[in-house]
Amino acid sequence: MNKNNLLLACLSLVCLLAISSAPAPSRLASAPSGNPIFPGWYADPETAVYDNTYWVYPTYSAPYKDQVFFDAFSSPDLVHWYKHPHIVDTTAIRWAKKAMWAPAIAKKDGKYYFFFGANDIQNDSSTGGIGIAVADRPEGPYHDYLGRPLIDKFYNGAQPIDQAVFQDRDGSWYLIYGGWRHCNIARLRPDFTGFLPFPDGSVFKEITPDKYVEGPYMIERNGKYYFMWSEGGWGGPDYSVAYAIADKPTGPFKRIGKILQQDMAVATGAGHHSVLHIPGTDDYYIVYHRRPLGETDANHRVVCIDKMEFDPDGLIRPVKITREGVAPRPLK
Repeated sequence: MNKNNLLLACLSLVCLLAISSAPAPSRLASAPSGNPIFPGWYADPETAVYDNTYWVYPTYSAPYKDQVFFDAFSSPDLVHWYKHPHIVDTTAIRWAKKAMWAPAIAKKDGKYYFFFGANDIQNDSSTGGIGIAVADRPEGPYHDYLGRPLIDKFYNGAQPIDQAVFQDRDGSWYLIYGGWRHCNIARLRPDFTGFLPFPDGSVFKEITPDKYVEGPYMIERNGKYYFMWSEGGWGGPDYSVAYAIADKPTGPFKRIGKILQQDMAVATGAGHHSVLHIPGTDDYYIVYHRRPLGETDANHRVVCIDKMEFDPDGLIRPVKITREGVAPRPLK
């Protein structure tokens, strides 16, 4: 082999080694999600994981008369999101006329139960409150489960809106809800058609902590119950999330402090959240809405995601809201 051929052979070998050692395109690190995670005016996001897929169920953020449907969004990795339009609307829920908002979702016995508030009722004689829709798939279509609201009265002063569904370690299901600065917890029947009384005979227990306004949410971690809620006015810049910890889901809950609030360099009005727990890990994300800088319309809200972390004592560290969002997190 002459020198030229030898040189060419060596160059070819170097190139081959370089190509074989380079990562495949599919394995290259993807860009972070960015915030917001999908386009459009949406708020009050509920999140879930079903069949190795992430789901977000938000309120369509618009004037109450136009809030007559829900969209859903799914993702394999928290970065790439697919829209599922109109998974349920007022044509499927005959008693709902407007202001369908703040969904919660639960999977039970192969069915998906979609809890929502409707009509923004102001007294016990109004039609509306908290309802349930049901479907065979997370993307729907959903239809009315009860044919009536699950809760249509004011108990302990709590407006029947902003429901969260919580399953305890023993399998018990709870509904936590309430606007107008009051929050109740109630034990759901196994078929979700009504409620079971607590041992003392009460059905709706008030668990309102200091400065509570609306948007309750609960998780359990290491035997402790983390109760979170929104404070401030939803249409203003001071909207925020605070939390408390107790040894049982009924409390008592004493406010610890804020974990999510505006950053005037990023966005305002950060609140009404849910928490995404990656199955089989101790990793958590907070999914919430906020208002882009410069927006003055109260309904101009977008859905965002950021990391939520705990300190060694089990307290939630204040969340830094970002424009970058989170790194891809495919489910296995």
